[in-house]
Amino acid sequence: MTMCFNETNGRISKLMSMIKALPINLSNLQKTVLQQIVRGTTNPYRLVRRAKLILAAASGESNSSISRRLELDRVQVRQWRSRWFEEREKLSAAEEQQVTEKALMVLIKGILSDRPRPGTTKSFTVEQVVQIVAIACEECEKSDRPVSHWTPSELADEAIKRGIVEKISPRSVGRFLKRSDITTTSRSLLVKCQN
Repeated sequence: MTMCFNETNGRISKLMSMIKALPINLSNLQKTVLQQIVRGTTNPYRLVRRAKLILAAASGESNSSISRRLELDRVQVRQWRSRWFEEREKLSAAEEQQVTEKALMVLIKGILSDRPRPGTTKSFTVEQVVQIVAIACEECEKSDRPVSHWTPSELADEAIKRGIVEKISPRSVGRFLKRSDITTTSRSLLVKCQN
C-alpha cells in the first residue's frame, strides 16, 4: 500500500491510494453535449472544467492524471466523478424518454453546477429594505427614539418594532444603507436624510 499526501487537510492518508475511481460511461449524446459545453465560448470556466473532467474520466484517465492536467485537487475530481456516477440513472432515463439535446444540456449543466451551499438564504424582500431605508430618512423624534441621529442599531430596533421584519442585525441595516447610496457611507446617508 502506497502512502499519499492529502492536500486538502494536510494529513497523510493511506486511503487515497486504495480508493478505486468510479467508472464513467457516456452515451454518444452525453459525450456530444459535454463537448459542446467545452467548446462553448460563453460557458462559465468552472462548468467547462467539470465537463472536461467527465470526458477525461470516461476516456479512462485516472483521478491523479485529471487532477494534474486540470489543476484540480484529487478530492474535487473524485467529487465530480462521484456526482456524475450518482446521476447516471437520471441521465439514462432522460435519454430513454428521448428528450431533446437542449433538455439534456440543461440536465447536464445542472449536474455540473454547484449545489446550494448551507447558510442563510436572502431573508429580506426589496420592499422591506426600502421601508428600512425610508425609516433612515425620517426624523428620529417621530419614532420616539431618544437619539439625535439614526444608527444601524436604532434602525434595526425600529424596523422590528414596526413589524417590517421579525429580526435583523445592525450589520444588515448598515449594508442596506451602503447599497442604497453607493457614493456615501451608511453614516453619511443617515446624516444626508436628516438634513
